[in-house]
This record gives sequence, structure tokens and C-alpha cells, in this order.
Amino acid sequence: QVQLVESGGGLVQAGGSLRLSCAASGRTFSYAMGWFRQAPGKEREFVGAVAWTEVSQWYADSVKGRFTISRDNTKNTVHLQMNSLKPEDTAVYYCTADPGGWGDDWPYWGQGTQVTVSS
Repeated sequence: QVQLVESGGGLVQAGGSLRLSCAASGRTFSYAMGWFRQAPGKEREFVGAVAWTEVSQWYADSVKGRFTISRDNTKNTVHLQMNSLKPEDTAVYYCTADPGGWGDDWPYWGQGTQVTVSS
């Protein structure tokens, strides 16, 4: 069982940056790691993910070019660097993990961290 804990959320002005972190309780070097978000009154949506091999990454069109995922397998952590933030990026951000390594299924989830972008 893998436990995920997000951190780094907060309040930021539009155009600013935030870096979210996700710490995993176990060794996740072979897992795909992903980020989803859920805004008030909306369904949870995919943000981005990185396969077990860090060279494979993919992002939602809405964040492509602004958000970047990186992972540190020595520390079992993954980060989401968010730049040029917009008010529509306001949401609870969730870290997730796929033991299969390629993001086909996301059985593990963190509790989420709030990101609020003011205009």
C-alpha cells in the first residue's frame, strides 16, 4: 500500500508560480506518478503525469507549456511546477500513483492540496 501526501499549495496572484510536492510512503521508482485537480462544482480532471521512466510525460492541453512534472526516485517524491498561473487553475490538486508504470490506472491518491489563484 502506497500513501501519498501533497504539500506546497497556497494562495498566489495570477501570473505567479507554485511548486507542489508529493511524498510517497514506499518505493515508487517503478510507478507512474500523476496529478489531477478538482475545482469547485466541477469534476476531477487530469493535469499531467510522468511514467516510471521520466522521459515519458504528458499533460492536459490547458496546462501544457506552463506546468512541469519532475520526480526524485531517491526520495520517492514528485513535484508539479506551476508557472504563469491563472484564476482557472484554482482547484484542489491531487497526487496519484500507478504501479503499472504507464498511467493506465490510478489506484493510489493523496488527500489533496488547495491552490488558489487570485486575479
